[in-house]
Amino acid sequence: MSLFKVDKLVTRLRNGATIVDGISFDIAAGETFALLGESGCGKSMTALSLMRLLPDGVVNTGGAVQMDGAALFDLPEHDMREVRGGTMAMIFQEPGLSLNPVMTVGAQIAEVLALHHGIKGAAANARCIELLTQVGIPDAARRVDEYPFQLSGGMKQRVMIAMALAGSPKLLIADEPTTALDVTIQAQVLQLLRETQDTTGMAMLLITHDLGVVAENAHRVGVMYAGQIVEQSTREQLFAKPLHPYTQKLFAALPDARRSGQPLSAILGSVPPLGSITQGCRFAPRCDKAWALCREQTPEWTVVDGRGVRCHLYQSAEERVLSAESPRASDRTLGTQHSVFSTTHSALLQVSDLQVHFPIRKGILQRVIGNVKAVDGVSLSIPQGRTLALVGESGCGKTTLGKALLRLLPATAGSVQFAGKELIGTDAARSTMQMVFQDPYASLNPKMRVAEILEEGMSALGIGDDSAARQTHIDGLLDKVGLARESKWRYPHEFSGGQRQRIAIARALAVSPQLLICDEPTSALDVSVQAQILNLLKELQQELGLSYLFITHNLAVVEYLAHEVCVMYLGRVVERGTTEEVMRSPKHPYTQALLSAVPRIDGAGREYVKLEGDLPSPANPPAGCHFAPRCAHAMTVCSHYPDASRISTTHQVHCHLYNK
Repeated sequence: MSLFKVDKLVTRLRNGATIVDGISFDIAAGETFALLGESGCGKSMTALSLMRLLPDGVVNTGGAVQMDGAALFDLPEHDMREVRGGTMAMIFQEPGLSLNPVMTVGAQIAEVLALHHGIKGAAANARCIELLTQVGIPDAARRVDEYPFQLSGGMKQRVMIAMALAGSPKLLIADEPTTALDVTIQAQVLQLLRETQDTTGMAMLLITHDLGVVAENAHRVGVMYAGQIVEQSTREQLFAKPLHPYTQKLFAALPDARRSGQPLSAILGSVPPLGSITQGCRFAPRCDKAWALCREQTPEWTVVDGRGVRCHLYQSAEERVLSAESPRASDRTLGTQHSVFSTTHSALLQVSDLQVHFPIRKGILQRVIGNVKAVDGVSLSIPQGRTLALVGESGCGKTTLGKALLRLLPATAGSVQFAGKELIGTDAARSTMQMVFQDPYASLNPKMRVAEILEEGMSALGIGDDSAARQTHIDGLLDKVGLARESKWRYPHEFSGGQRQRIAIARALAVSPQLLICDEPTSALDVSVQAQILNLLKELQQELGLSYLFITHNLAVVEYLAHEVCVMYLGRVVERGTTEEVMRSPKHPYTQALLSAVPRIDGAGREYVKLEGDLPSPANPPAGCHFAPRCAHAMTVCSHYPDASRISTTHQVHCHLYNK
C-alpha cells in the first residue's frame, strides 16, 4: 500500500508556461523513489510543489497529492505547517543557504522539536546532541552551540539531515543531498539515510542527476525530462535495459576507463525552454531516433513488461522497425576523432617541494603565531600532451596548489619549472599556463560580451596585430570549442552552464597556453553537459598537444581523461602513479577509502571503508603521518612521516605499510 501518492501533478507559472506537466508516482513505506534527470527538467520544482513551498509566480493548477490518506492540496495552510517538518521533511540542495546564519545549529534543531513534539529546554538540548551524534558529527555536545559558518560543507549537510529527522517524518524529500560533497562525505550521508530508513521505515523521494547514487540507493526510478516523467521502472529494470532514448543517452554519456579511447556520447542541445514545445515529443529535437510522428503527436504513456515509458518507439511494431533503421548519433561520431599531435613524455611542468603557508596572526600587533600549511612540500611533473589528475577531499590544498603554480598565490618555498625555466620569484608571462575555474558564471564578467572577455587577455599580453586580427582569432576559438561565431556578441547570462564553461575554456586558449589547470570544471554540470566538455578537452589535447592539471573529486572523470593520478591529503601527495595503477590497485589507505566511497552503476564497488572523523585543520596537522588519526592500519611508527615507497617504476606511496 502506498504511503505517498502523486496523481497528474501540474505546476505552472502565472503567465501560463507549464513547469511540471502531469506527473504521477507513488512511494511505499520504507521505499526510495528516485527522480532522475538534467537540470531544468522540473525535479526541484516538483519537490517544492509537493511541500507547497512554491515561489511567487508559480502555482499548482492540477492533480492531487495524498500523504498517508490525507489530500495535501485540500489542507488549510495552518494544517500544512503541521505536515511540513513533521509528517514530511525536506533536505535542500545547498545547506549553506538553508541554515539560519545567526542561530546556532542546536537552536535550529530545537525549533523542530518544539513545534512537532513539544520538547523544550534541557530535554530538547539533549535530543539535539543525540541527533547530531546520530548523523555522525564529532563532539556533538560542543558543536550544538556553534553557528553554521563554523562548520564544513559536509557538516552543514548533516545538520540539515538532523533537522529533517528531528520531526520523525514518514517521508523525506532529499533534493540533490550530496551534489556539493566529496565522495567520502557523500558515502557517509547516503549510508546514514539508508540506516535511518531501515530503522524507522521512512519513505524517501531522492532527487538527483547522479546515476551512481541512484544505483546504490533507489528501489524504483522515474526519469524526468522537460516537466514529464518519460520512463518509470524498478532500479534493476532501468540499469539492465533503459527503454527511453533519453535514458539510454544518459547512460552512454557516463565517463569510465572503458571509453577512454573514444568520445563520449554527449546529448546535443539542452532541455527546451518552458512552454516551447506544445505538441510532439519534447525530446525529439535532441533524439537521433526521432521521425515525423515524434514532432507531430505527443507520445502516450505505454506499459512495456510491467514498466512505463513515454515514447512512440513502443506503441507499434512498425515504429519499432523505423527506430531500428534510424542511425545512432554515437555510431556516427565514434572513430571520427584522431590524434593530430604526437605526445612526448618530457616534463613540461616540474614542481619540487612546493609549499604555500598562510600566516596566522593574533593580537594588536598582529604577531604571527602559526601557519596554515595549505600546500606542504608537493612534488609532481606533467609531461607535454599528458593529463595529471589531482584528487582528494575538499580542504586538502588542490585549488591552492593550482593557484600557486600560476602565482595567483605566493609560494612560501619550493621550485616550479616550466619548460626548464624557473617561475618562482620571476616575472615570466602567464600565457604559457592558464586556469579554467569551477564556476564559469562566477569567473566570467557579466558586464562584458564574449568577444570582450576573450580579447581581454590577448590585449594585455600583446597577442595579435590589431583588434581585427584578434577578432579573427576569436572566431577560430569559438569554432574550436563548438560555439557559433555570432554568439560572441552575447553576454554570459544568455548561455547555458555548459556553454559558459566552453567560453571559459576558449578564454584560456586565447593566449595559446601549453598547460591548462582545470579546477573542477565539470562538477556543477549534468552528466550530458559533462560529456560535451570532456570530449572537448580530449579533442583539444589531441589537436594542440595541451597538458592538463585536472583538479577533481569525480573519480569516473579521472578514469576517462587522466594518464596519471596524484592523491592529495592535508597539503601533501600520499600516492601517485598511472591511472591504471592508482585506480585499479590503490595502496594508501586513504586512496582505498576514496575509491570505496564512489557509487558505481554496475554495483561492483569495493567494500566501503568508512573514514572516522573529519579532515584535520591544516593549521594544526597531526604529527607524523597526517592520515594516522583516521587510519585503521595506524601503527607506532606512524608517529614519523613516511618516506616514499616505490611500488613500481611509476607508482609510489607514502605509507609505512610498504616500507621495507
